[in-house]
Amino acid sequence: MLHTLREWEEWRIGENGLNERAASRLQAAAETAAARLKVPVLIRTSRGLKAGQVVGVLSIPGCAVEILPKIDGENGDVRGALIHMLSVARGLRIADGELAALDTQRRDFLELLARLFADRLRAAVRRGLPRRYAEREEDLGMLRGRLDVKRQFTHLAVRPDRLACRFDELSEDTPLNRVLKAAVIRLARIARSAENVRALAELAARFESVGDSRLPLREPVRLDRTNTAFHGLHRLARLFLAGEWQSTASGPAPGFALLFPMNELFEKFIGRCLQRALAPWPVRLQHGALHALEDEDRTGIFHLRPDAVIDSPTGPVIVDTKWKRLNPRERDLKVASSDIYQMLAYARSYGAARAILLYPWSAEIGGRDGILRHWKAVNANCRLDIAAVDVGNRVTSWKSCVKLLKSMELASTRLGVPRPSAVASAVTQVTRARSASSVV
Repeated sequence: MLHTLREWEEWRIGENGLNERAASRLQAAAETAAARLKVPVLIRTSRGLKAGQVVGVLSIPGCAVEILPKIDGENGDVRGALIHMLSVARGLRIADGELAALDTQRRDFLELLARLFADRLRAAVRRGLPRRYAEREEDLGMLRGRLDVKRQFTHLAVRPDRLACRFDELSEDTPLNRVLKAAVIRLARIARSAENVRALAELAARFESVGDSRLPLREPVRLDRTNTAFHGLHRLARLFLAGEWQSTASGPAPGFALLFPMNELFEKFIGRCLQRALAPWPVRLQHGALHALEDEDRTGIFHLRPDAVIDSPTGPVIVDTKWKRLNPRERDLKVASSDIYQMLAYARSYGAARAILLYPWSAEIGGRDGILRHWKAVNANCRLDIAAVDVGNRVTSWKSCVKLLKSMELASTRLGVPRPSAVASAVTQVTRARSASSVV
């Protein structure tokens, strides 16, 4: 049984087969996952379970819940947008054609990713699993490789018919293949669709010559030009096995969780988009070199860590993301005063004349995404812009970042700063590059 929720939506006891026993088991698994993620996953209420500000799938035997982001659109479209955000944030490079073929309307988030992994891995292993030379020791009747003299005159001293050989042999039992096999086995245990179960069973048979790994995430995998086709598969495998945000429940709360805090996912997604949209300008993500204050001996205190610092031709631009809903009916859009104070502290410490608070766009805001408000700090040469990006559309979310790039030229003119000629050419290059490729 699978039930789909949006962020902060409640699954009431008695609806879609959720009884008190299932709710207690889901809550126990959610608490185990929340301890790893540092954010609530499912909050127990008097009427049932309420989703937190996370997205993904939480599964226990016989019951699973899919949590989707609270953005506009049908569930299938939102799943596609979520996978798009994940692919950008984690560098999975999912092509538009792959996403269209996944049928996001009928499959849930976990089954979609499992299908993508299985399809990609089957295509890769048709050309053969990556192999490496491994050193072997074997007692043979004829010399192969080189003779292990010490072993020959100790263990085999009474066996003149055997030679202690040491030689290198091409083997499929490599760290990379062990990680891939572990991911196949993990997915085979939790997949629900017959199509995925069949595909994963075929892949498991293909990995029979590969050994099992007790700690697959600690395997010394080496990615290089000889296994380029498996780089993205390795990232997907790690996503299923653990990853930065995934937590696998164990002990008293058996289950599986593939969950992502939306604050972090939105932040990483925007950061990667800005890096690509603003190239060749440097965009430093989670820059933490400065402090808000200094004590008497000039040692920095109160560490600053803006989501992105753009080194534009006219000076640094600070960007901070907030996964919160804006209220267009309010003059201040219901922007939290603490977020404003934080941005002013960033701007002052970095000497930035422009800062951007970036939110997700929603239909209730109206109009289009992009810059919503231009505000200027009192008694300071700093402009603070409130902007929104439509992450529900994988095409317009990219265009929104390009729009922000264009708006930098406009803002620098209004502030009396020399207009950077590089902006127009950068926008043109980005647009051309984006239209030339359909890969995210």
